[in-house]
Amino acid sequence: MKHPSSRAFFAYWDNKRGSARAPARADIDPAAVRELLGDIFVLSCEQKLGFPFRVAGTRVCALAGRDLKDQGFAALFTDASRSEIEEITTIVADETLGAIAGLTAQREDGSKAHLELLLLPFNARPHTPVSVTGVLAPFDDECGALGPFTVTSWRYLHQPEKLLPRAIRKLQIARGLMVYEGLR
Repeated sequence: MKHPSSRAFFAYWDNKRGSARAPARADIDPAAVRELLGDIFVLSCEQKLGFPFRVAGTRVCALAGRDLKDQGFAALFTDASRSEIEEITTIVADETLGAIAGLTAQREDGSKAHLELLLLPFNARPHTPVSVTGVLAPFDDECGALGPFTVTSWRYLHQPEKLLPRAIRKLQIARGLMVYEGLR
């Protein structure tokens, strides 16, 4: 993660999830991330509707040049990137796995703006709609309204695998030569 807003929100999200794969939506307190609210958004995971915005910060709306409430997230992307962002967002929600992406968009003057997109899941609860949160932040402070976004790079944020306590005890006991059965 390169953008300070992405790093700060990920650190907060990571702290709130503890040992779970993701925090519950109710665990996120907007007051705790007050200085980041302009870059934060929440999407409803309804792929048929293009992942509509439930909440969008003022800076995110300014980048799109309009209010994004109930507008489709995927509609902000070029035709070439739309299916890719839909797939990334679906995997973030279904697999409870974060993702980070580099985006570009064209400014009104024709120059290219570079942005960072962070997508983070919420822990799904029965009988509640599935949603995803994230940060959309430009690297330049003065971007104005931008054209459609293009995905230039992305990766998933895999949770580091933690050794189970039993496995750790077994490793502490084993010293010196170890024999692995079943190998020929």
